[in-house]
Amino acid sequence: MKENVKLIYSFFSLIAAATLVASAEEARNTISFDDDWRFFNAGAEVESAMAQPQFDDAGWRKLSVPHDWSIEGPFSPTNLTGAAGGYLPAGIGWYRKHFALPDEAARRRVFVQFDGVMANSDVWINGQHLGHRPSGYVGFEYELTGHLNFGGGDNILAVRADNSQQPASRWYAGAGIYRHVRLISTDAVHLEQNGVFVSCPELTDSRARVEVETTVTNAGAVASEIRVGTTLLAPDGRTVAVGEAPVVIASGREATVRQELEVPQPQRWDLDSPRLYHAVSEVRAGGKTLDDQSTPFGLREATFVADTGFWLNGKNFKLKGVCLHQDGGAFGVAVPMSVWERRLTTLKSLGVNAVRTAHNPPAPEFLDLCDRLGLLVMDEFFDCWLLGKNSPDGKALQDYHLHFADWSQIDERDTVRRDRNHPSIILYSAGNEIRDTRSPASAKKILAGLVAVFHENDPTRPVTLALFRPNVTGDYTNGFADLLDVVGQNYRENEILAAHRQIPARKILGTENVHTAQSWLAVRDHAPYAGQFLWTGVDYLGESTGWPEIGHSWGLLDRTGEPRPLAFERQSWWSDRPMVYVVRHETPSGPLPAEADTGGQARTRQVMFADWTPATPDAQGENVEVYSNCREVELFLNGRSLGTQPLPRDAGPRKWKVPYAPGILRAAAKNEGGTAAVCELKTAGPAAKILLSSDGETLAPTWDEVGLVRATIADDQGVPVPRARVLVSFQMTGGGVVAAVDNGENASHEPFQSTQRETSGGRCVAWVRATAAAGEIKLTATAPELQSGSVTLKIQK
Repeated sequence: MKENVKLIYSFFSLIAAATLVASAEEARNTISFDDDWRFFNAGAEVESAMAQPQFDDAGWRKLSVPHDWSIEGPFSPTNLTGAAGGYLPAGIGWYRKHFALPDEAARRRVFVQFDGVMANSDVWINGQHLGHRPSGYVGFEYELTGHLNFGGGDNILAVRADNSQQPASRWYAGAGIYRHVRLISTDAVHLEQNGVFVSCPELTDSRARVEVETTVTNAGAVASEIRVGTTLLAPDGRTVAVGEAPVVIASGREATVRQELEVPQPQRWDLDSPRLYHAVSEVRAGGKTLDDQSTPFGLREATFVADTGFWLNGKNFKLKGVCLHQDGGAFGVAVPMSVWERRLTTLKSLGVNAVRTAHNPPAPEFLDLCDRLGLLVMDEFFDCWLLGKNSPDGKALQDYHLHFADWSQIDERDTVRRDRNHPSIILYSAGNEIRDTRSPASAKKILAGLVAVFHENDPTRPVTLALFRPNVTGDYTNGFADLLDVVGQNYRENEILAAHRQIPARKILGTENVHTAQSWLAVRDHAPYAGQFLWTGVDYLGESTGWPEIGHSWGLLDRTGEPRPLAFERQSWWSDRPMVYVVRHETPSGPLPAEADTGGQARTRQVMFADWTPATPDAQGENVEVYSNCREVELFLNGRSLGTQPLPRDAGPRKWKVPYAPGILRAAAKNEGGTAAVCELKTAGPAAKILLSSDGETLAPTWDEVGLVRATIADDQGVPVPRARVLVSFQMTGGGVVAAVDNGENASHEPFQSTQRETSGGRCVAWVRATAAAGEIKLTATAPELQSGSVTLKIQK
């Protein structure tokens, strides 16, 4: 039986790997290496053998990556990750993949490329150790050439991922091969990994001067005379510029070719029109194409100016940003991109135009998504330098600070070269709330080195850092802050404004800010203040206030991507689209959890409810808040006007004290042209049925696409019942599975990998994934004594 398993592995992997040479033996070929892995949670007593080819892995779990085994739980107050990591498990995970290569591949260079392994990864091919990488957030590549079997022989790729020392990275970090993997085959003369850099030093309405740097490696035994060609393609696919340059590369060396091309009538990448060009690079010799690659890029002018803030393509506006951790709630850190696409699209509809990757580099496809959606990005690299966090002495954690001295500039270089062609990225961040600033001389030396690496590998973008209490450590007076191109500070808006007044040449930015109106007004009303990034855009796992809570709940969106009432207050300040939203505002009872590092500004827990069904109506009247960016709002209760209020100057909500009566509470927002937006809240009756709604009608059969289905408990008129607590069961028919469930509640310890979920606030969600190439998926939701609901999705490539 074990021999049959190996034969099956070899048969299918040989078919896949044959594509490395079958289509164009002389050019680059890339195949996904995500499928057909085997996984095991290991103990130290058996680890030494797991990397060896003869090890028997037939009993290991079969799965595909990306994969985060930690998110599978269970939650426990005894898990070492603790509140920082969401009380989820940690440990050592092993992955093994069997594959075969045809004889023709022996004439090629073969590489494996990982986008991210969490954490402290080691990789072997056929028992040969290829390397170690401490950071779980950086991509890396190993060459397999010289260690492979061909002609159908079995090859074993083994990966060990160790996050057993906890608590470590802030906050929930996941575990395992949680990003994509690919196998790449090239000629001996080939483009270096991330070796193409496209920049635009001159951009006008009539022309763009585009510079392309192409680095080529010669791994062959003799010198090679080649020609490097570059073709620029417009967003519609038309060829708009062509260049070619000869170069001779000695054996074992590399060469960088610089070309300057002109694009007539350039189409700019912008927030509302994120147009992407492509640079097609080719390495040619003797009439053959040895290697080729297509690099997306955008043409845009982005700059920070000391006295006026941020400019994009000649337009001056505020960065209205949010901080985002990389986890996707129920999916952990192995996040299908459709989850992020829904989240980012929702955030953009609220007026968000920028995101900060707090506090580490994101997956490359996340940046692709920001490019396509027209969102600006602060690309952040480190949450710690030499001093760790989450412990008083900075030494107890098994975190990246233990590896920073050896690996930081290597990881930084590799990631900058990976990311530098994304038009969405407008600046890099060298760190978040770095504790090393307590020793200014050492901190300045470290920062100067990091800034130099940024500028060497990408001289087109500025560098910032999220300063941590700079007035305490003297960052504004000892020269530390002025090593930055853009001075960033977390919280304490008045401090950074004072730092700008002290030295008006400083460019300033709020890198982390609370949700208060005062925080926004400090940015809105001061031209030098380029913008702010709210903590946070979406709820994330970890950084809880303690058991039983498993996550942090200060997002504009909850874990399921549902906007909180607080999000619509922000929309009333940030969006130009006419809007209005009504909530009941209750006074919280009991002490609030302490919140650290907010500059003394309390993160007041606003207890807001978008319903007109209070559990116990307030005898003094309900506190009603209306968020709107329109000139005036009129509030009605059951058709009777409760008065009109104008747009406040101080960005506050419009407030009414409303004597409760069941029925309909309606807000009508008006501009000069009449009613521009309307919002209604209706009183709910007893729970009667489950309403299902999906975010689309079709679903592609790919790992990165999952369909979101929301289940709402409603009365017999379809009005949501806000406090319904119901266990909803999901049944699937057709070619699909329930990929995950959630309700967004931070005190829930139900497993995400399930087909049932209790509702919170009368709601829960299920994500579905297509497992067939065609057909339909029908999802049905049931609960005792309630009318069931169903939704049908069509599988479509």
